[in-house]
Amino acid sequence: MNEILGYLGFGLMLGLAGIGSAIGTTTAGNAAEGALKKNPEKSSSYMILSALPATQGLYGFVAFLMWMGKDFAANGPLLFGVGVSVGLICLFSAIRQGQVCANGIVGISQGHDVQTNTMIYAALPEFYAILALVAALMI
Repeated sequence: MNEILGYLGFGLMLGLAGIGSAIGTTTAGNAAEGALKKNPEKSSSYMILSALPATQGLYGFVAFLMWMGKDFAANGPLLFGVGVSVGLICLFSAIRQGQVCANGIVGISQGHDVQTNTMIYAALPEFYAILALVAALMI
């Protein structure tokens, strides 16, 4: 049973973080596609903001790599807890970051100079994903 919990936590760590990044980047990417129709000259700004939510998937992957080689039979419940925690935090962080970035993209397309502010606001939900990664590495 411990081994099953370990592998389940291991998979959730990577899977949920990746799903969150996919949702976040497509949310911002959809806003960028619409913004390109209105103001195509700002495409580089849209692309930068669209890519930000991809980092949570990387955090899940790093945690995944750091936990590889652990004894799943002995650490199953621990790995399950860490995996679910990191996965869920990265999932929600990426989704919310994608929404912040999408709003910034819309603002840029309307002629407002909000790229820097949007990147600062987008860094706030990412902070929690970084904390989750650090906690997973410290355990």
